[in-house]
Amino acid sequence: MKFTAILTSIALALLLPLGAAQAAQAQGKDTAKGDEAALEMAEAFKKFDRKRLSALLPQLHGHVLEPWAVYWDLRARLDEAGPKEIQDTLQRLSGSYQEDRLRNDWLLMLGQRRDWATFNIEYPKFRMNDDRSVRCHALSADFNASGADVAGQVHEFWLAQRDAEDACSSAAEQQLKAGKLKPDSAWLRARLGMENDRQRVVTQALTLLNPDWAAKASTIYTNPSRYLDEKLTALLPRTKELVTLALVRLATEDPALAAAQLDKLRWKTQLTQEERSWVWGVIGKRAAQRLSDNAMGWFGNGQDKFMHEDHLVWKARAALRAGMWPQVLEATGAMGEQQRRDPAWTYWRARALLAPGRNEADRQEAARLLESIASVRGFYEQLALEDLGRKITVPDKPLPPTPEEKETAKSNTGLSRALHAIAIGLRSEGVREWNYSISLHDKGGMDDRALLAAADRACQREVWDRCINTSERTRSVIDFDQRFPMPHQAAVVKRASQIGLDPAYVYGLIRQESRFITDARSSVGASGLMQVMPATAKWTAKKIGLTNFTPGQINDRDTNIAIGTGYLKLVLDDFTGSMPLAAAAYNAGPSRPRNWRNGPILEAAIWAENVPFSETRDYVKKVLSNTTSYAAILTGQPQSLKARLGSVGPRLGNVDADNKDLP
Repeated sequence: MKFTAILTSIALALLLPLGAAQAAQAQGKDTAKGDEAALEMAEAFKKFDRKRLSALLPQLHGHVLEPWAVYWDLRARLDEAGPKEIQDTLQRLSGSYQEDRLRNDWLLMLGQRRDWATFNIEYPKFRMNDDRSVRCHALSADFNASGADVAGQVHEFWLAQRDAEDACSSAAEQQLKAGKLKPDSAWLRARLGMENDRQRVVTQALTLLNPDWAAKASTIYTNPSRYLDEKLTALLPRTKELVTLALVRLATEDPALAAAQLDKLRWKTQLTQEERSWVWGVIGKRAAQRLSDNAMGWFGNGQDKFMHEDHLVWKARAALRAGMWPQVLEATGAMGEQQRRDPAWTYWRARALLAPGRNEADRQEAARLLESIASVRGFYEQLALEDLGRKITVPDKPLPPTPEEKETAKSNTGLSRALHAIAIGLRSEGVREWNYSISLHDKGGMDDRALLAAADRACQREVWDRCINTSERTRSVIDFDQRFPMPHQAAVVKRASQIGLDPAYVYGLIRQESRFITDARSSVGASGLMQVMPATAKWTAKKIGLTNFTPGQINDRDTNIAIGTGYLKLVLDDFTGSMPLAAAAYNAGPSRPRNWRNGPILEAAIWAENVPFSETRDYVKKVLSNTTSYAAILTGQPQSLKARLGSVGPRLGNVDADNKDLP
């Protein structure tokens, strides 16, 4: 009996692993099948194919992405779903990103339907609360229920809306009809729409005041000069605002012509100082964006206190370019407190206080401002360090996540689901859920230790964009290994060294281009680690002798690195080794920075701040800051951002002409 029992135990021991293996294999097949169904559902959701979504939904039962499937299915038919089904689904998704996403969508629908009773029940449960349209609906609901004083918030949210969306416009209409919001808010909204080339914003705003004015807005938008020429007699009060809109529109098209119009006696006498100052702000801004030497003169015709914050930003930039430090102080002093706290304007205000002729009190205030931002965290923070006489070095590494902290990150359902979504190709969904999971932990966001552990989990999975972005959120500690990873190091360093490129520069650019996502693809068709455009790839492949190149190879890691670095080297050589100019050329094409460099010789930080394109301006600063941090890691030596920036000015006469073949 004993011998038989032993044999039985041995047999069971041999059989159990086989059963476990079979179970794991079956589970793997089920997961793969669910993954395929999830991908199909994602495509069906893009088309709002309700029938296909409902048919696929059962295949995701028990799958890690089931919450996404449930969300997609109901969201596609939310307009016809009953309250009970919606509530049951929210309960089923309780605590997840998908629950909050669905509630966001439902709140928007409830607001559109003016179902304020249900809205007020659901709104307090909305954890993200990051949708300005939902917040505008909430203000409308508050006013409807209690007559609460919400006009100031409605004004703020409405003006901040980029496009002509309905929620904040409806809230503004409610406040205008109640006499709580002044018509000036609508005119201001119309000015911003006209200035930013958004005709629907102008039309929507003026319709709330008078449909006839909205009709005139179309005429003004199409031909502002003709409208202005027709206004030869005395103006009615609100006709002045239409004239102001016409001048704003003209300023966006032709600053010089608008300046000539505004100098005419009738506008000087019939428009208010506020109206004229705003238009001068638009004229100065557009001139500054065109790098015109006239910008500061035109800004000087208006009063800062009447200008928009965007006008003041461009006034500060134009003053930097012109070397007019007192005017930099004026512009930054007129900015709002929040705007002045931006590291860029903190830094430039400090520099203005250090200009020749300032007193000791100014120098002490400059030192205080520089100290307030000095760190290795970014472009202006690094410049502040150097202005204080320090170098950029790798900060002390924080203690690594403990096993317990790692386990907490590993057990976070939202992070797990996000990683799985990213792994199967649902990157957008995965990124949104990841960001939600690290931002709303107990509604206060993760603390630094939890962020380091979450970043570590992403790093270990080689999901580099989440690794970097999560680690960048830490406040009291900085982990350079997480923030500046170096995947594919052997390939990148070898290729960079072969063609005479600084590997730190290559890494600084890749980090900004793709966050090391090898299959990244931009909205304009750039691909791979170094985000190379198809036509550029084809041209560069010929230049560097890459034979038999086909477009399908662009996402191959080594091919992408070879072409990207090859093009970067050609651009860098064309700009005589200037890293800021080459970075701008890589992002915006070489012809633009060739034009942007014309004018005075500037320190490159001032030149970069005046780059007209916001994307390229941000790109140049981040690439150079990244490069300096990577150099500190790769060399183990203190680094200088200023040394890499140098100065920027027109091409010297003894330098070879531009390479016009560069795409």
